[in-house]
Amino acid sequence: MPKPSRSRAVAVAVSTVLLCSVLAACTDNGSSGGGDLSAQKLDWKDCPAPSTAEGGGDSPSPLPHGGTWQCATMKAPLDWNKPKGDTIGLALIRAKASGAQSRRIGSLVFNFGGPGGSGVTTLPSFGQDYATLRTRYDLVSFDPRGVGRSAPVKCEDDQQLDAYFQQDATPDDARERTDYVDNTKEFNAACEKNSEKVLPHVRTTDAARDMDLMRQVLGDDKLYYFGISYGTELGGVYAHLFPKKVGRAVFDAVVDPTQDAEQSSLGQAKGFQLALDNFAEDCTSKTTECPVGNTAQDVKDRIAKLLKDLDSKPISGIFPRRLTQTAATNGIAQALYSKDFWQYLTEGLVQAYQGDGRILLALSDSLNGRNENGEYSNIAAANVAINCADDKARYNPGFVEQKLPEFRSASPLFGDFLAWSMVSCTDWAVPGAADHPDVSAPGAAPILVVGNTGDPATPYEGAKKMVDSLGPGVGVELTYKGQGHGSYDSKNKCVQAAVNGFLLNGKVPKAGTVCS
Repeated sequence: MPKPSRSRAVAVAVSTVLLCSVLAACTDNGSSGGGDLSAQKLDWKDCPAPSTAEGGGDSPSPLPHGGTWQCATMKAPLDWNKPKGDTIGLALIRAKASGAQSRRIGSLVFNFGGPGGSGVTTLPSFGQDYATLRTRYDLVSFDPRGVGRSAPVKCEDDQQLDAYFQQDATPDDARERTDYVDNTKEFNAACEKNSEKVLPHVRTTDAARDMDLMRQVLGDDKLYYFGISYGTELGGVYAHLFPKKVGRAVFDAVVDPTQDAEQSSLGQAKGFQLALDNFAEDCTSKTTECPVGNTAQDVKDRIAKLLKDLDSKPISGIFPRRLTQTAATNGIAQALYSKDFWQYLTEGLVQAYQGDGRILLALSDSLNGRNENGEYSNIAAANVAINCADDKARYNPGFVEQKLPEFRSASPLFGDFLAWSMVSCTDWAVPGAADHPDVSAPGAAPILVVGNTGDPATPYEGAKKMVDSLGPGVGVELTYKGQGHGSYDSKNKCVQAAVNGFLLNGKVPKAGTVCS
């Protein structure tokens, strides 16, 4: 069961579509190489509708004031150790700069996180949020290798995934533990069977080399970059591999690069618990009555009771599926990615207490990449494949059971769920690369690192760890005292002014700047 490590942008983009179907009220020093591939010319055309692996849906809407989103495919080596060998196609999307050509800086490349999120699908969903940046940049994103249209990892089919996500992901006894481990083995075996050729080549280091090839193909001397959530790890790895090629780069919702997989899961348990605490405090502190509890503790106690009851007796969900304990936990976590979704969490809890689990199940579906037609994107498959290719650690059920008290102390609600997610790589076909990524980047240009004190998925402490790991004179920390995953898309004027000033004019904020 993949842990909830999605970026806010990817999570919210998918959730908005799904909830509207349920809620009546919803209206280096060198270059990466690549043989002759750096000389390739991209054939930009109007974008087609997203593929099922990208999440499906309609073609991107026309850009404001004319123009269209354009898509192209870039060839990259399947194996970067054999740059003149077999190639794969990487799906790209762009919106050309809206300002005068004489003021254009270059292409600003986005990665919205996951790992496993489709940039081709996500960028148009949030394109208007970056309209100011578009005045001087072409906005560009892509499906990283293993994702969407870019040699996607394939594991189980839609029917199998429905069953996989209905399983009990917090086993309470020996039989449930055996079932959970067996289901994980079956999922991993399906990934190996259906994607054996690509699995060894979806590491973050591979994606970073792809980005340097992309920089060259796009015609830029430096990489201008905006990484969100996992995208900050990808950006850090790029800076480590190609420090002299870093242009202006922003890391938002920052992954702690010093943590191994266990520490990352434990950090997320603490982060989601903090977000739940903040949700409960917010609901009960308003002048109007909180419909899901009289006090903040009462809100959390009622949620805990709901989840305990669902463990033995699921309730009606989206026919024919029912809302299980796992799906409800998943749905609650999804809603905590953005304060904008707290209203849906409140309504979902109210309905669940009345025996109606549709909203929480819709939220869970969005986290898992399931659309209203029952089709899954490949985000779950890609998430596991990239994490397991990156992370060296392999944990067994015995280790998880030893760690459960620590995880439960960190989060009574999410502790078990995130502890058991650590076995997802146990029987993976490809060995993991390292305990944690190397992001040291001596000699790189300044990188703006933005941390959110209320971030559930990438806790605030990770921003300082990223700054320290990048090395002296590279990372510049900015703090946002807010809620939700990420900072720029919160619409906070202070954050946006600092980021825009840096990317558009090269004005580096004073280290330690705080926005609230």
